[in-house]
Amino acid sequence: MSKIGLILAKQATKVDYHLQESALCGYFGFAKNQTQPMSKSSHFFGQPVYCQVIKLLDKAEILEISRKNSGERYIKRFDAWTHLVTMLYAVIMRHDSLREISVSLLAEARKLSHLGISTMPTRSTLSDANARRPEKIFESIYGQLYGRYRQELISDSRGRLTEKWMKRLQIIDSTTISLFSNLLFKGVGRNPKTGKKKGGIKVHTVIHANEGVPSDVRFTSAATNDSFMLKPANFSDGDVLAMDRAYIDYAKLEMLTQRGVTYVTKMKKSLSFVLWEDFMWQNPQGLMEYRIRHVTFHKSMKDGGLIAHHARIISYVDPKKHRVIDLLTNDMDSAPDEIVDIYRQRWEIELLFKQIKQNFPLRYFYGESRNAIKIQIWVTLIANLLLMVMQSRLNRRWSFSGLATMVRLTLMYYIDFYSLMNQPDKDWQQLLSDATNAPPQPSLFD
Repeated sequence: MSKIGLILAKQATKVDYHLQESALCGYFGFAKNQTQPMSKSSHFFGQPVYCQVIKLLDKAEILEISRKNSGERYIKRFDAWTHLVTMLYAVIMRHDSLREISVSLLAEARKLSHLGISTMPTRSTLSDANARRPEKIFESIYGQLYGRYRQELISDSRGRLTEKWMKRLQIIDSTTISLFSNLLFKGVGRNPKTGKKKGGIKVHTVIHANEGVPSDVRFTSAATNDSFMLKPANFSDGDVLAMDRAYIDYAKLEMLTQRGVTYVTKMKKSLSFVLWEDFMWQNPQGLMEYRIRHVTFHKSMKDGGLIAHHARIISYVDPKKHRVIDLLTNDMDSAPDEIVDIYRQRWEIELLFKQIKQNFPLRYFYGESRNAIKIQIWVTLIANLLLMVMQSRLNRRWSFSGLATMVRLTLMYYIDFYSLMNQPDKDWQQLLSDATNAPPQPSLFD
């Protein structure tokens, strides 16, 4: 290349570099020189995003809960607040080990004061706290947060539903989390090579359909039958309950009926009953739309008594699965399409389980004790609740996965999270504008 060509290439590179530099300076809120002031990022904020997340927590109440449950006994520095904030950070960032947590926090050491943390938690300190601080503390913290924010969690889409049963509908189900061994929680399934069962913990959950977060959570081994969670005394007259067929228990179903609770569940094929009435609804094409059977179930009790439970079996054709679905209910009056709609709402709890497992680390646990495992699950539920509250406060609609990803990517950045999420493209527009309106650079012939 000639000497003149080299000069031209270098000059062009300088012009392009200056253009990019000017735009980036404007984006980050400072000018290249004082004579050319540039616009600031519209989302700059004086606190990290994580500080905006934990503002939903009350430090004084958390410490009081910990003291009542002996969580602050013989504790000098690593109190329940620091413990919770550290674990929430680990869960949101999806860290897989204690070492990852400690190294990541060390990298953010200068920002920890914003979080109310006065000491750097080490790997051993966090391990000891997970083993010793009662998991009951984190259960109580979740219950407190649920009571405080449950009204905010009723989305607009749920609020527009006019069905009279929606506000009283509760959904009950469980999910199993596989563990590394069988020492703590038994009964997930059998290893094809050894025949031994893997360890697993079953999380029994109740949610209100118009809220979308757990209102009641219990832990058992994976081998525990789901009917353990079905306690008629926890429900009152007028409540509507949707559940899977694993919860069928004649005695409990009869108690629910006596308490005025409506239930809808899937029918087991193996159940025996006495048929009293059987009729079918047909569509204009002559095909079955609904089949309704009035039946009675009988069960002998250990004390010699006999339970007679009256119910309806409503059968319909699932258009997606192309098969007949049999539903069991004690509602003898409602239209069959309403019963079907109630049962379909049960899918909401499956979506909740999927949401938690996809966005938070429940494949790797930070401790091997029962207490450590339960703490991590409770903190995961707390993180899920806090992010759902933040989601409900946004004007712009975001999927939960999208929101969780943005929180994770910007967690320790000094950004106004609500401004960013409501107008995520504003800074990009400003960046392009600054680049377009950048002052002209000297040409080769100036």
